[in-house]
Amino acid sequence: MGFFDKIFGSYSDKELKRIDPIVNKIESLEPEMAKLSDEDLKNKTNEFRQRLSSGETLDDILPEAFAVCREASYRVLGMKHYRVQLQGGVILHQGRIAEMRTGEGKTLMATLAAYLNALPQKGVHIVTVNDYLATRDRQWMGKVYEFLGLTVGTIVHGMKANERKESYNFDITYGTNNEFGFDYLRDNMVIYKEEMVQRDLNFAIVDEVDSILVDEARTPLIISGQGSESTELYMRADTFAKRLSSRIIEESEKTVDPFDREFKEETVDYLIDEKAKTASLTDNGVRKAEEFFNIENLADSENLEIAHHIKQALKANSNMKRDVDYVVKDGEIIIVDEFTGRMMLGRRYSEGLHQAIEAKEGLEIKKESKTLATITFQNYFRMYKKLSGMTGTAKTEEEEFREIYNVDVVEVPTNKPVIRVDENDGIYSTEYGKFLAVIEDIRERHATGQPVLVGTVSIDKSEVLSSMLKKERIPHNVLNAKFHEQESEIVAQAGRFGAVTIATNMAGRGTDIVLGGNPDHLAKMEMKKKGYTEEVLEHVDSFADTADEEILEAREAYKNIVENYEKDLKEDARKVIEAGGLHIIGTERHESRRIDNQLRGRAGRQGDPGSSKFYISAEDDLIRLFAGERFKDVMDKSQVEETESIENPILTKLIETAQRRVESNNFAVRKNVLKYDDVMNKQRGIIYAERRKVLDGEDIRDDIQNMISGIISDEIDFYISGKLEESLKDYDGLNRVLEEVFGFSAPEFNILKDIKNSDELKEKVLELAQRKYSEREDQFPPDTFREVERVVLLQVVDEKWMDH
Repeated sequence: MGFFDKIFGSYSDKELKRIDPIVNKIESLEPEMAKLSDEDLKNKTNEFRQRLSSGETLDDILPEAFAVCREASYRVLGMKHYRVQLQGGVILHQGRIAEMRTGEGKTLMATLAAYLNALPQKGVHIVTVNDYLATRDRQWMGKVYEFLGLTVGTIVHGMKANERKESYNFDITYGTNNEFGFDYLRDNMVIYKEEMVQRDLNFAIVDEVDSILVDEARTPLIISGQGSESTELYMRADTFAKRLSSRIIEESEKTVDPFDREFKEETVDYLIDEKAKTASLTDNGVRKAEEFFNIENLADSENLEIAHHIKQALKANSNMKRDVDYVVKDGEIIIVDEFTGRMMLGRRYSEGLHQAIEAKEGLEIKKESKTLATITFQNYFRMYKKLSGMTGTAKTEEEEFREIYNVDVVEVPTNKPVIRVDENDGIYSTEYGKFLAVIEDIRERHATGQPVLVGTVSIDKSEVLSSMLKKERIPHNVLNAKFHEQESEIVAQAGRFGAVTIATNMAGRGTDIVLGGNPDHLAKMEMKKKGYTEEVLEHVDSFADTADEEILEAREAYKNIVENYEKDLKEDARKVIEAGGLHIIGTERHESRRIDNQLRGRAGRQGDPGSSKFYISAEDDLIRLFAGERFKDVMDKSQVEETESIENPILTKLIETAQRRVESNNFAVRKNVLKYDDVMNKQRGIIYAERRKVLDGEDIRDDIQNMISGIISDEIDFYISGKLEESLKDYDGLNRVLEEVFGFSAPEFNILKDIKNSDELKEKVLELAQRKYSEREDQFPPDTFREVERVVLLQVVDEKWMDH
């Protein structure tokens, strides 16, 4: 916080003061709501809807609606919203971003704005980062909405169209950004309106908004169809790439003046630029390529396809790392999200890179794809009438949220003061020395029983650390994209006495680590082992009325198991607190400061004790590629042992500067992606609007007549009009077009042959074309022909749009 913020109050302080009267009103309604019976509380939903239809606004009923949702949550989940959550709920309803620390209850906070905005029955979308969280939150918070008479759905990977349509028609729908975006694109490719699944985009609450609207915004959503590329060339290019020698370009080489340097002949076949993630052939490599592919000149236009395949094969073999950028699972290449460490199911690299990686890994090579429809996340989410979001880390990207999405960020205070201790970074000369220090830190803390969560930037690094811990015989769990299915089980144990958990960044999103362990989760895991179904387990922790004997019996069993675990874990929790709470170890600084803050935020939730420390080495990618020579110079002057830590404020500043530089570069990339998509977005809007008219059943006969008239005018102008000399007029060319497009033959050409004036010709051709169209129309019943017009028009427009 700056000097003037401390004196006059920050922007967030001022905004929170403005909504304080609303929050006071909500809290004042608590006694009144507590007196209502379950039935009266449920009936409030219908009452609100009647008041809205009578002319009241959502703002008018906000305090009462929030108070109803708050009371329902207490009765159904046993959780009542804190004041800070009420403040966050108002911010969400206003179409803004609420920045709230990890563990402060963002998931529960969202129920307030979701309930209020679902009352007009226009749909509310709650957007999560993965299917696991969408399903979890729907099952968890869905109990509150259903208690109040609302319908709740989920959109996850693998659902059928009819199931999706049903879920979208519910009052509140949980799902991932990918699923919502892809459904929008698919809806604009259907031939019949009944095949569309989404309603109009009304209100979205985006959970982990920085991850979805910033980190993932560099990659547009693309729906692809199969192309007809040969797979043999990918194999040949991969075989060729594996035979070549290479070297990594040093950063110092890029700063040398190209007009004032000593030229040296390259001895390797290709150069790798780690920073730009590219690889390029040297003169040696080009000669070998021409020899290998038996061509004279690789630069010839006829060899562009070969050159492209070589480029992608080099990138696949040098820049794309297994268990960092992607994993191999069930014979498929699955992309790993660099920010969350989660597998991105259904996503494929474009421009043949995915096929090049398949060739590199010796897998079946799928056909190259052809783009059928595409949109950026920026342009998708800007279509919502109202957009809001919540996260623990958004302030660093506020400029981007304002500029691109027109939403501001308001920081919501914590319910209890944060007492976590953030230690200074430990900086080492080598990665090996750094890892030894990490292992030593884990060993010391594990000996006291303090739980430790170790964050790594890749699957590869998490497995290196795991093998080192195994050698030291320190028991631990590993949480990365390879073990996604066990995520909830591993996270539930991460706060237990003596627990050591190694995790990629995925652990920092949407999961809560309870000191001593999570009794609710452990109880459910035990009941699952005893044979209780998922349907029954969904209701065991609900307080909603039911006459179902199976659920009532399961609730009793669940209550007893939770009580037993609470007794066991209470002592564990006390011991964990005495040991210092959860300790976070970051094994590397991430490119984004927000990801580091997310990892730190796993400790010290709700006033718990905790600590964090980052370990950094001069060999880390961020340092090598972005901190520059100055970092290396300071390290060299320090002359420390491999296992000795350096604490130098200059180095810490250089690391932060490197992170800011990367964040700035990434913002520029996202703006560039958006700039290109903005051009297409205007065209996309027109095409999709016209498609919608056709789908809605509007009579398009007049539109088709206008198209016929336009084609005739354009073709006659092209072949006949404007030609000064008669010899330049191409009547044969015009006749070919009229034959191909309108089916003209000898009778029509005989009528037209003596007409020389272009305006008269246009008039006569239009008359004959309309006669031909009417003849074809008379061959079908009217409704059938209208349907043929519709389907053919949509298919042609889609084909042209794809080619465009």
